[in-house]
Amino acid sequence: MKKWLLFITTLAIALVLAACGTGEKTSPEGGNAGESNEKESKTLVVGASNVPHAEILEEAKPLLEEKGIELEIETFQDYIVPNQALESKELDANYFQHIPYLEAQMKEHGYKFTNAGGIHIEPIGVYSKKYKSLEELPEGAHIIMSSSVADHGRILSMLEKEGLIKLNAGVEKTTATIDDIAENAKNLEFDTEYEASLLPQIYNNGEGDAVLINSNYAIDAGLNPLDDSIAIEEEDSPYVNVIAVREGDEEKEEIKTLVEVLRSEEIQNFILEKYEGAVVPVSE
Repeated sequence: MKKWLLFITTLAIALVLAACGTGEKTSPEGGNAGESNEKESKTLVVGASNVPHAEILEEAKPLLEEKGIELEIETFQDYIVPNQALESKELDANYFQHIPYLEAQMKEHGYKFTNAGGIHIEPIGVYSKKYKSLEELPEGAHIIMSSSVADHGRILSMLEKEGLIKLNAGVEKTTATIDDIAENAKNLEFDTEYEASLLPQIYNNGEGDAVLINSNYAIDAGLNPLDDSIAIEEEDSPYVNVIAVREGDEEKEEIKTLVEVLRSEEIQNFILEKYEGAVVPVSE
């Protein structure tokens, strides 16, 4: 009889424990519903130019992973496709363009994008196989620059600071064009035929008397903007490279975290050490 009572008692206890379990509820997928959703990794797909943007993002990957964000980087060789991919929602963000270019693209194509935060500046440099300074440029020198109209005002403003030209009084510097040149003492001839990505090759082929190249393309081609250029844009340039997203997405926590990490002291130090002044970080 005692054995039978012991068996009944043991069975009852086992049934109670089975019913109560450990106090954790399981989700339909078999996980514990009590676990925080914050532990679930979120994926961000960001489009970027190879250098320096993709390199900077690679450095940021482990920092983002610590914050529960898995970063996927899609690299692009031009300035057109990354915005198309962002609009079509193939990307969550892109990181390759400065503010005037972003604004020009939105105006031209009707993109509903916004700037989620500035990360760095890439000074444009003047490169020449024939001359060691801007002062040496001869009468009628052939100056080659990007076909991107968004870069023209930037380049012309730089050449004006260097004393080579003067722009019309009152012209908006960021949107200035060759037609806005009021004085051209050396009768410089401007060639805007080539896409920005082709300019290092144009320079290496010895074409033109001077070629103006964006630092990202210069670095990607093995040039050191500080050592190889005969003149370089000053660090106070307003042409900040930004994280661009679709309107409204700038409020997403993962986008805010991306910008926060890219502006962190660790990433800023990486940029300074890696590019030695050819790429300059910004903190806001």
